[in-house]
Amino acid sequence: MGLLERIEDGSAVFGVVGLGYVGLPLAVEMAKAGHKVIGLDISEGKIAEIIAGRSYIPDVPSAELASLVDAGLIVATTDFSQSALADAIAICVPTPLDDMKAPDTSYMEKAAAAVTPYLHQDVLITLESTTYPGTTEEIIQPILEAGGLKVGRDLFLAFSPERVDPGNPVYQTKNTPKVVGGVTPECTKAAVALYSRFIDTVVPVSSTRAAEMTKLLENIFRSVNIALMNELLQLCERMDINLWDVVDAAKTKPFGYMPFYPGPGLGGHCIPIDPFYLSWKAREYDFHTEFIELSGKVNEAMPYYVVKRMMEALNQQRKPLSGSKVIVLGVAYKANIDDMRESPAIKVAALLRENGADIAYHDPYVPTFVVDGVPVPQTEFTAETVASADAVLVVTDHSGVDYQMVAEKAQCVLDTRNALKAFSGENIFRL
Repeated sequence: MGLLERIEDGSAVFGVVGLGYVGLPLAVEMAKAGHKVIGLDISEGKIAEIIAGRSYIPDVPSAELASLVDAGLIVATTDFSQSALADAIAICVPTPLDDMKAPDTSYMEKAAAAVTPYLHQDVLITLESTTYPGTTEEIIQPILEAGGLKVGRDLFLAFSPERVDPGNPVYQTKNTPKVVGGVTPECTKAAVALYSRFIDTVVPVSSTRAAEMTKLLENIFRSVNIALMNELLQLCERMDINLWDVVDAAKTKPFGYMPFYPGPGLGGHCIPIDPFYLSWKAREYDFHTEFIELSGKVNEAMPYYVVKRMMEALNQQRKPLSGSKVIVLGVAYKANIDDMRESPAIKVAALLRENGADIAYHDPYVPTFVVDGVPVPQTEFTAETVASADAVLVVTDHSGVDYQMVAEKAQCVLDTRNALKAFSGENIFRL
């Protein structure tokens, strides 16, 4: 029986390499469709949690995970030889930047190398990690073929970018359309068959490179538009114009416009990183992505602007930043999640410290906050602690926070997210 037949009749076994914020939800959706899933990760801690039915990903309820583990539909292990039992394997590992802001593909390479000795005829490999165009065929394919099997003859290989938005209450793995591009048309067909088993909408494209570029386009689109808002924010501050009001007015136009918002800087696993992946690859073609790179510079500079505005706000109250007690309110990279990756709060806090501020933080989702190896003390979030601080700096606008209390009790508030839109006063400053 061939791969397509095994996928269609439900007997295909799926493997997932990397059980983080992408891989674990993917494994759960595969299992919910009735397929046995082998989850593979080098972290013994993650494997132990999965075996115990405890989810470490907020978007995956522990009860749901436990039921699938108890039913034998999800098996988790650090033993990569178990990948030999899989008919299809999805690679979902990190793709960070190195210290020179060049792509670090080592996680992908190690994952592909780990499963290569156990590949067999008629197996499908999909790469979900966000990366530059050409990665699947230039890096992953040679590693897989080193074992003797050939893509297009013995193996199927495709790229299907993850589109996870942590904490999104509406769009999750199952109902977010899945883009798929294979090395060959048959590879695309196999990947479409795989994902159609548990994803509502699958969108095939012409190649792996087209699929890789699709994900970068999505995130670069957001990056450059946020950079535009961040630049306009600084201009509007000089012109004494409230950009937040301007955006609210502009979004009433029902065509030709969609709103983006300024903020303290970019965060998360994709948007701050992905533009650099494309810019790096573009140089291979003697092309400089000046517009994309400029947007990255604008966004990276925002923490400096935030601290400058904090200084100005305190100066209006005849206080220096040095020696002032500042509560950083919200340190996750976006609202209502616990994810700290690339959070602008890290750089903001470091700059506050460098300028002599006495900082503490409050974030209901983040139990510990460490900046440059030094823990930032967590403070109770009460009217008394807010009132006793020299300033409150809103970096992440979690819902459920009593912003009215902040507006009424804080001596000075700098709001980088328009969280205090409903309030006004001489103590409230907008970014």
